[in-house]
Amino acid sequence: MAEAPMQGQPEAGDGGLHRRMLDALGEAIASGRLEPGHRLTLDELQREFGVSRTVARDTMRALETMNLVQSRRRVGIVVQDPSRWNVYDPQLVRWRLASPRRDEQYSSLTELRIAVEPLAAAGAARRATSAQRAALAGLAAELRTFGEAGDLESFLATDIAFHRLIVRSSGNEMFAALDGMIAEALTGRTRQGRMPFHPRDEALDAHARAAEAIAHGNPGAAEGAMREVLHEVRAALNLG
Repeated sequence: MAEAPMQGQPEAGDGGLHRRMLDALGEAIASGRLEPGHRLTLDELQREFGVSRTVARDTMRALETMNLVQSRRRVGIVVQDPSRWNVYDPQLVRWRLASPRRDEQYSSLTELRIAVEPLAAAGAARRATSAQRAALAGLAAELRTFGEAGDLESFLATDIAFHRLIVRSSGNEMFAALDGMIAEALTGRTRQGRMPFHPRDEALDAHARAAEAIAHGNPGAAEGAMREVLHEVRAALNLG
């Protein structure tokens, strides 16, 4: 006979239930279906999602770390105003991109990327290791191969690796901390069919120029090329 789970230990399947409940509530808050001030209770959530009190409590704690909800004594769990959300959390970025408000999220994400990634590329031109410079050149070449072949899944994985490596090799830890958010922006664009089957030559060329400038330690050229990459993204998404 199978042993019962030890006290405090998650039951089999709790991880999947937690993820399902977290995504459902996160998307509902991000989309505005659950408005600021809306009150939740653990008892209601247990009944609605068919989960244990432990799973319901853990889910609320996860949402609380993103400032999407706040637990208040004698009031319950209250949905917070968007001004309090941790908008840099990659999970919240994913939920906002899945909501009817996705265009607003794409706009703010792209503006942030335009502000950050060109400077990160300039920093990489100054501070990247020789291994990082070589890796970026290899990734730029792979982007062209996968882009011309119309292999969007491989292109996405390589594009994420390229942009992550730029912010991580910039020498700026605050830029590097944005890598998960950037990955969600790139993933959302592909998954939602907002990426052309064959990426534009101009975009592939700009990636290659950025990698080349970083390899040769040219901060100005690296910054300019990365700015071209991001302006192409902005135009392709019709963000004005």
